[in-house]
Amino acid sequence: MPTRTLRPVLDGLAFGEGPRWRDGRLYFSDMHAHEVVAVTPDGVRETIVESPTAVSGLGWLPDGRMLIVSMDDNKLMRLEADGRLVEHADLSSVSTLNPNDMVVDAKGRAYVGNFGFPLYPRGEMKPARMARVDPDGSVHEAADGLIFPNGPVITPDGKTLVVGETFASRMTAFDIAPDGSLSNRRLWAPLPEPAVPDGCCLDAEGAIWVASPTTNDVLRLHEGGRVSERIDAGRGAFACMLGGDDRRILFIFVADGSDPKISREKRTAGIVAVDVEVAGAGLP
Repeated sequence: MPTRTLRPVLDGLAFGEGPRWRDGRLYFSDMHAHEVVAVTPDGVRETIVESPTAVSGLGWLPDGRMLIVSMDDNKLMRLEADGRLVEHADLSSVSTLNPNDMVVDAKGRAYVGNFGFPLYPRGEMKPARMARVDPDGSVHEAADGLIFPNGPVITPDGKTLVVGETFASRMTAFDIAPDGSLSNRRLWAPLPEPAVPDGCCLDAEGAIWVASPTTNDVLRLHEGGRVSERIDAGRGAFACMLGGDDRRILFIFVADGSDPKISREKRTAGIVAVDVEVAGAGLP
């Protein structure tokens, strides 16, 4: 395996999540600081919008307006051109608790996972349902029985959605129908113990880079379960995204933990980056 050298991009974050590469910058949610941020590869940051609640998954409608998961009130918000945050959808008919990561397809349909049970403090683990929010804001159940759905991605052809089930240590795939409904649920890949999937991204060879906070690394995972590379992040790796002009910079979001109160007080989370050979692909 090639020797990888991690370089710092940004520090002083409470807890970075939901990274997305767009228009030359990396957009992400500083979840526990309640803000959406954009940063250049050399670390120049801008606060895009502040939220009254914790924020997570990000995506864009075809007209360029940003969608933002608002965790504490079970909503999907939309950032208007004038800077206003408005409600795009109320997720409570599907989402049990704390909507989290999300992927938005080329038509503007948002697939939103949720915790399914309290995480701080930890409650009884229960399966969760994934919501599909159509561009008109209507909410539908996309899938059920998922164990903490996290890090959803869509293949470049728009026909397959793969989502991590964090506390089941597996990646699960679905076919996407023309109307956005999901079917043909199947195991895409198990993760090697004790790794668990958090934020992730696809590359042009069909592999998925998966951040694993329990093992402090990111794994390049292939369908079926083969791991072709692991990159040690030095501490908890909670999300990753391929970006840069040629989509060959792997940005890794690291933190010492994810407790909201401690994260806000300590602000020791950050972003590191490493160059890889295979470019990013698909969504997000």
